[in-house]
Amino acid sequence: MNTLEYRNKENVEIDSSLHNEKRSARAFRSKKEERRYWILLITLIALGILSSYGLLVYNNPVPLDSPSFIPVVMRRIVALVAMIIAAVCHSLSTVAFQSITNNRIITPSLLGFESLYSTIHTSTIFFFGVGALMNFTGVVPFVFQVIVMVLMSLILYGWLLSGKYGNLQIMLLVGIIIGTGLKSVSSFMRRLLAPSEFDILQARLFGSVNNANSEYFPIVIPMVIIVALLLLANSKNLNVLSLGKDVSTSFGVKHQSSIIYTLILVSVLMSISTALVGPLTFYGFLVATLSYQAAPTYDHRYIFPMALAIGFLIITGAYFLMYHVFNAQGVVSVIIELFGGIIFLIVLLRKRSL
Repeated sequence: MNTLEYRNKENVEIDSSLHNEKRSARAFRSKKEERRYWILLITLIALGILSSYGLLVYNNPVPLDSPSFIPVVMRRIVALVAMIIAAVCHSLSTVAFQSITNNRIITPSLLGFESLYSTIHTSTIFFFGVGALMNFTGVVPFVFQVIVMVLMSLILYGWLLSGKYGNLQIMLLVGIIIGTGLKSVSSFMRRLLAPSEFDILQARLFGSVNNANSEYFPIVIPMVIIVALLLLANSKNLNVLSLGKDVSTSFGVKHQSSIIYTLILVSVLMSISTALVGPLTFYGFLVATLSYQAAPTYDHRYIFPMALAIGFLIITGAYFLMYHVFNAQGVVSVIIELFGGIIFLIVLLRKRSL
C-alpha cells in the first residue's frame, strides 16, 4: 500500500469516527432542545396550576370566613376534576391514535364516539320522553354508555383488523361512515322533537364539564389512571409503531396485535370522556398538534407529558377566561372547538392530504 492510499484510508476512518460521534439515539437532538423542553413543560404546568387556582377561588361570591366558602369550592373542584379527566383522555388517546395510524391529522373522533353519544341521548328522549332523559343519569346509565361505546369499537377492530382483509385505513373509513350514519339518524329524530324537548336535549349534546357528576368519579378516576399508565408504559412500542408496519415488524414488534391493544386503550379513554363531559371533537387534535410543536422529539415518553400539560392548560385557561373575564359560561366548548377546527384546516391545507 503506497503513502497516498494509506492517507486516504486514514482520512475515511477519521471522518467515519467523527460522523459516528454525532449520531445518537437520544430523544432530543441536542442538550439545548432538551433544556428548552423541560423549561416549557414546567412553565405550562405552572400556568395550568395557576388557572386551576383561579377557577377554585377567584370571584367566589362567598367570603373566605363564611361556612359556605368550602361548599362552593368543592363544587368547583368537581368541575376541575372533570377537566383533568378530559385533558388526560383526549391528549393521550389522540397522540397514541395518530402514532399508530402514522397520520397527524385524523383523530379518534373519526371512530364515531360523539355520534353514538348523540344517538343514545336523542333516541332516549325521542322514544321515552323528556322525563326519561332527565332520569338518564347515575352510575348505571353512565356505565351503560361507556360499555356500548367500547363494545362498538371492539366489534369494529375485531371485524376489520383480524380478518384477511384487515386494514387500518378501511377501519377508519368504516368508522367515518358509521359515525355519519348515526349522526344523520339522530339529526332526523331531533327534527321531530318539540322545541322544549329540543332545547333540553341540545344542552346535553354540548361538551361541558358541567355535565359531569361526582358520582361517576369513583369509577372513572381508577379506570383513567390504569389506562393512562398502560399507555405510558407502551411508549417505547408506540415509538416503533409510528414508523410504519414494515419497520415495526422488522424490529420484532407484533404490529397487528399492538395496534389492536392500543386502539382498545384509546377507545376506553374516549368513551369515558364522551360519556362524562360530552363530545369535544377538535380538542384532542388541538392538543396533539401543539404538543408536536412544543416537544421536538419522537419519544412518546416526552410527548405524552407535554400533551397532558398543554391539554390541561387549554381547558382550564379557557374556562377561567370565559367564566371570569368574558362572563360567557356557555360557550367554552364552542371556543375550543372553533380554534381546534381552524388549526385543523390550517394543517390540512398545509399538508394538502389526509
